[in-house]
Amino acid sequence: MPPPPCAEQHTLQQLNQQQREAVQYDQGPLLVLAGAGSGKTGVIAHKIANLIRKREIPPERITAITFTNKAAREMRERVRGLLGQGRKRPWISTFHTLGLRILRAEAGALGYRKGFSILDAGDCASLLADLMRRNAPGTDIAVNVVQQAISAWKYALIAPDDVVQHELLPAQKLAARCYAPYCDTLMTFNAVDFDDLIMGPVRLLSSDPDVLAHWCNEIDYMLVDEYQDTNVSQYELVRLLVGQHHRLTAVGDDDQSIYAWRGAKPDNINELSRDFSDLKVIKLEQNYRSSGIILKTANALISNNPHSYVKKLWSEHGFGDKVRVFVANSEHDETERIANDILHRRLLHGFGFEDYAVLLRSNFQARLFEHAFREREIPYVLSGGRSFFDYTEIKDCICYLRLLANPSDNNALLRIINSPRRGIGAQTVKALVDVAATTELSLLETAVCDAFRARVSPLAAKRVALFADWLTTFQQTHESAPPANTFALLLGDIQFDDWLDQTSDDEKAAERRKENVVELQRWIERIYQADESRTVADVVAALTLFDITARQENDDKVDGVALTTLHAAKGLEYGHVYLAGFEENLLPHRSSIEQNTIEEERRLAYVGITRAKRTLTITCSRTRKRYGQIETCEPSRFLEELPADELNWEGKTTDPQANRAAGRGTLDSLRRMLNT
Repeated sequence: MPPPPCAEQHTLQQLNQQQREAVQYDQGPLLVLAGAGSGKTGVIAHKIANLIRKREIPPERITAITFTNKAAREMRERVRGLLGQGRKRPWISTFHTLGLRILRAEAGALGYRKGFSILDAGDCASLLADLMRRNAPGTDIAVNVVQQAISAWKYALIAPDDVVQHELLPAQKLAARCYAPYCDTLMTFNAVDFDDLIMGPVRLLSSDPDVLAHWCNEIDYMLVDEYQDTNVSQYELVRLLVGQHHRLTAVGDDDQSIYAWRGAKPDNINELSRDFSDLKVIKLEQNYRSSGIILKTANALISNNPHSYVKKLWSEHGFGDKVRVFVANSEHDETERIANDILHRRLLHGFGFEDYAVLLRSNFQARLFEHAFREREIPYVLSGGRSFFDYTEIKDCICYLRLLANPSDNNALLRIINSPRRGIGAQTVKALVDVAATTELSLLETAVCDAFRARVSPLAAKRVALFADWLTTFQQTHESAPPANTFALLLGDIQFDDWLDQTSDDEKAAERRKENVVELQRWIERIYQADESRTVADVVAALTLFDITARQENDDKVDGVALTTLHAAKGLEYGHVYLAGFEENLLPHRSSIEQNTIEEERRLAYVGITRAKRTLTITCSRTRKRYGQIETCEPSRFLEELPADELNWEGKTTDPQANRAAGRGTLDSLRRMLNT
């Protein structure tokens, strides 16, 4: 049962005046400029509850969109807590899950067949590598460069025929030659890539008024989080779905737009006022995270960027300690001082290791910190660890499911055609691929065609045909079974446990791999239990989408110092933050100086500063090793933009030997304390 009205009124009273205004405003489109730590997730959750209770909008006709699965889960939990049990739920998802929802419903209109596959970056790179070999044999241009160019065109809604050739660099010209064949190959495979999940729906909604009217009618109100991170195609998808009724709340912070390198356009916040003349703007400036001095520092820095909407963060947490700044002699000295300081502070104040974070501009900085932390037995968590979906056994299992859902998925077939071993050799597979390219059939169709049988030995042809017949029969036999049952039967049919035993280094490794497969089985069961109408194709799409988006998210906190890049730290908070490498050519990065994109680097530094709750320490080095050479470093220009009276400069000269001795002394003290 939902909580009584008085309880709801009580929860609204817990919001500040601006938050309540944002929750209760429903007279037109709304932009909520939510500063760092200002409670925006709570505002969105309360607004959804308010739309359901006060406006009586059916929950299923409300759509809330964010960028990560983690943020979507948190939002769902907040909304569930406000609405109670027994109600239908609003649609809360990532942009790409919304795109998949539309694409799945309208697949035929875009030329796709039922059960289309979503290819991950690795599969797409394989397709492009083959196209590059044909279009530019012997090229030294990297596949990922071509892949990034095509992705950029897609999220900017530029079709292959619309690419302006004469303005392109050599790598982009190769990408342009591969773009149309790449799209054609995806269509042949009945597959889409990650960018198609937005580009496809936008293309359809823009060209078919009836489809557009249907989807606009499906959504009575839309809320979009992290609006500053939207790219061209995501902005256009929102604009189309909101339509003429203008029932939209966009929540964002232009000062935290740090993803231009993957297409985000902070100016999309300004575009809202041009597309919606009746747009209302509400600023959330009260910060619930940081001390006053940290916010004063952040405000001073970001004031150097141009703003259409000026805001100033403030807090009731008190002023706090001054921002510490120290200059180290070298990057080794820098890492040792930070490691020693973490041990010393933890010994004095008793905070957990998870209360500390070292934020870096570039991944290469992490290596020395890992060494220093291991040397001092400091537990740490390095962002960007191995994904569950990277394990070989998980990739194999998902490829089997992909083939059951979409027999035209050539990439999936190539991965598992001899896994477990079926005696199908590399030359046989090469013949299969060559014949498929000539006949324009899928690999599964090619496996039983006369042209392929004529190219290989009778034994090879028999082995491939047996595999193709088994796969086709299994798919047809179990097409209507629950996905988890199908998966369990599949594992038994191919004797996958035996295969893991045969290919593992030892018994323990085999057990770990089997446990991973059991965990995948549980995932499939959970996905199905959430919606029992889901087919194998639906489950595969959900798993693939989760894999792709999970790689862009942050890991949950554990008891260890966070060692992470500034980009990966967005959305997180820590009691004590160290910003390491605050130097010219590092922050701001050399490429941003050359390309005159300093404003985004300043926003990145702002994000780093506003992760801190209690204390902030900024460090830089006099020298740093780059490309095998020792370079003299210059402090970041951003240091000059911070309020000088709030900075506490420490140790402008350092003694590495004394530093190590201090570290050993702190560690000895800690051990004595733990042993008493």
